[in-house]
Formats: sequence, structure tokens, C-alpha cells
Amino acid sequence: MTVATDLVAPMRADTFRALLRHQAATVTVVTAPGAPPAGFTATSFTSVSLHPPLVSFCLNQGSSSWPAVARAGHVAVHLLGEGQQEVAGIFATSGIDRFAAYGRVQPGPYGVPLLEGAVARMVCRVTARVPAGDHVVVLAEPLFGEQEPGGRPLLYHQGRYAGLAHD
Repeated sequence: MTVATDLVAPMRADTFRALLRHQAATVTVVTAPGAPPAGFTATSFTSVSLHPPLVSFCLNQGSSSWPAVARAGHVAVHLLGEGQQEVAGIFATSGIDRFAAYGRVQPGPYGVPLLEGAVARMVCRVTARVPAGDHVVVLAEPLFGEQEPGGRPLLYHQGRYAGLAHD
């Protein structure tokens, strides 16, 4: 691979998107309280720090979920497992009542909706919102969490859902 050293123009969005399709990402659903509550599928979730514990996710400022997340003091992050492609699809679909479509939701602390069936989930306190281009990076401190022993993550790669190869 040859890299030109005299490039000064920013990368085109379509090229950037094509390159990022090579990165495998865990699939999460983030929920926030509100009237109505918000929930959306995100593949931008990552751990940030162990001391103190911090996580982050990104959300487009034009998203229908952004107003609720912009006001929320707390959110829940649900790491989806293999076989939960339908859940990811529901929370990625615009123009529907995502919580009614999923149906397996319970009220959590701070009014945060909790989805049943995730491999792992955390309730987090939002600590910062950092504007970044057309998105906002949301930093959050996990307050508590739970997991399903032996759960295997749902991944997103090359525009498709995937799982880990079994041993």
C-alpha cells in the first residue's frame, strides 16, 4: 500500500465510510428517559477509562433520539448478543415506537428504560457531551451493570451483523 504524503484535502465521506466498514463493532442499544423515551442502535460504543470508569457513544445531532439524550442525566447501554439482529433493527428504524415494537422493556432507575434479553447492560450517569462534527460524543459513568454468563456479542461488520466464530 502506497500513501501519498502531500495530501491536504479532507477525505471524502464515502471513502471514509468505506474504510470504516472494515472495523468490526459491538452492537448496542442506548436508551434514555423522556416523554417519549429514546432508544437507538449504536455501534460507536467504547470504554474510555477504568479509573474512573467511563464509556462513550456517539449520536447524530439530527437523530430523533438526540433531544432526549441531550436532556438525560442517565442512560442505559445494552450490549446485544448473537441472535438479536431483530432488536438492533427495531432500534435502528425511524418513524416507529421502538419500545412498543420490542415489547420487552422494564422501567429502570432514574426513569431509564431497560431492555430485557441483552448480553450485558449498564445504567450510566452522563458526565459530558462533546460536539464533534455532525455528532455528539456522550461520555458516561457506569453506576451499575449486569450480564448474562457466557453471552456472545452481536457484531456489525461490512454492513452486516455477525457473531464470533465458535471454538
